[in-house]
Amino acid sequence: MSNVIRIKKGLNINLVGEAEKTIKELSTDQFAIKPTDFIGVFPKLLVKEGDEVQAGTPLFVDKYRDNIIFTSPVSGKVSEIKRGAKRVLLEVRIESDGKFAAVNFGAGDPSKMKREEIVDKLLQSGVWPFIRQRPYSVIANPADLPKAIFISTFDTSPLAPDNNLIVQGQEDIFQKGLDVLIALTKGKVHVNVDAQSTPSQAFTAAKGVQVNHFAGPHPAGNVGVQINKIDPINKGEVVWYLYPQDVLVIGRLFKSGIYNATRVIALTGPEVLNPVYYRTFVGARLENMVKSQLTAVEKRFVSGNVLTGTKIDLDGYIGFYHTQVTVIKEGNYHEFLGWAVPGFDKFSISRSFPSFLFRNKKYKLDTNMHGGHRALVMTGQFEKVFPFDIYPMQLLKAIIVEDIDLMENLGIYEVDEEDFALCEVIDTSKTDIQVLVRKGLDLMRKEMS
Repeated sequence: MSNVIRIKKGLNINLVGEAEKTIKELSTDQFAIKPTDFIGVFPKLLVKEGDEVQAGTPLFVDKYRDNIIFTSPVSGKVSEIKRGAKRVLLEVRIESDGKFAAVNFGAGDPSKMKREEIVDKLLQSGVWPFIRQRPYSVIANPADLPKAIFISTFDTSPLAPDNNLIVQGQEDIFQKGLDVLIALTKGKVHVNVDAQSTPSQAFTAAKGVQVNHFAGPHPAGNVGVQINKIDPINKGEVVWYLYPQDVLVIGRLFKSGIYNATRVIALTGPEVLNPVYYRTFVGARLENMVKSQLTAVEKRFVSGNVLTGTKIDLDGYIGFYHTQVTVIKEGNYHEFLGWAVPGFDKFSISRSFPSFLFRNKKYKLDTNMHGGHRALVMTGQFEKVFPFDIYPMQLLKAIIVEDIDLMENLGIYEVDEEDFALCEVIDTSKTDIQVLVRKGLDLMRKEMS
């Protein structure tokens, strides 16, 4: 295939527990929208416990951008408003009535609508939060005009869901969503596909967009890497990005006039007996999904993938942007003389263990760190898995000392936490690198606003 963008630096982590290519309906009546899923949002609550809601009913708004509305994904009633320390709003829980009554925002043809009308429909329905921006990876500002919009149709992270399966039979809805996005920018809409597989016709035959082919190990599927290789971000520029299921939500809104927050979630991981896909709605409760599906060991539940996901409890709720749940063994044990055993089942980027001879081997990994925190030292390992034209260690040090100018010069506008996930995995210092990168991004956003 010609014009394939090849990513050479990276690392694939092969885990046991890939989901079977079957989509099942998930029976659950508990959902939650969590303000903590939205970076930089200060929620102002619009409902109280016991209120009746429909799909599309506003639950809360951003206090400082009250046009950014967050709506209910299902119909039913507000069962609980969960708050944390200092009354911070953590969750708005909804008990579904199973009827899926929805607010009708009116169908629309984006080719016949003004940009302002399209933006208003996305805002009023609560669909706008699906559109995020780089830099900073926050909800896009409706007042901005992005220089481009990027859609990564494939994910190279461990046990990632197959978007080709998810969009099957919804090609027209996906195209409708693309038509909306085309109307939101004067630049290009980039649909990025995996050159190492057979992408869906919904992606390769999409109209009015530029289709780009990528090949290589993780993080080739990260939208940040794709932006870096196609249209890098400079200071003062804004790029928007989404994922295929987000585009489907937009397409359904303009086709039917309702906020249909259907989500296909891949239940994956070595501690799941029968990994499979479930069809539900945004913010579904985890418990019904994993019931009777788990092994007997103590487990950690991750909303998302093992590299960038968020730890949740069994009675917790799947994150707003997550399309995957991973279940792995809790690594709460001490391995005596672990470094001295052969290690045929140990994953390592170095040649410390003979397992490096078996490149396609799948592992049952746990959360054990295999070491403790220590000083952040330069090893030269980060550069092997970091495909940006950026010095990762130098950028991290600039973030630590909060040197704004140096962070700018070293390319912080182009990265996100997920772009440093592999660096965190192979870091001998056991530093919370993703937390550090988010701290730097938040500092830059504060300084530049």
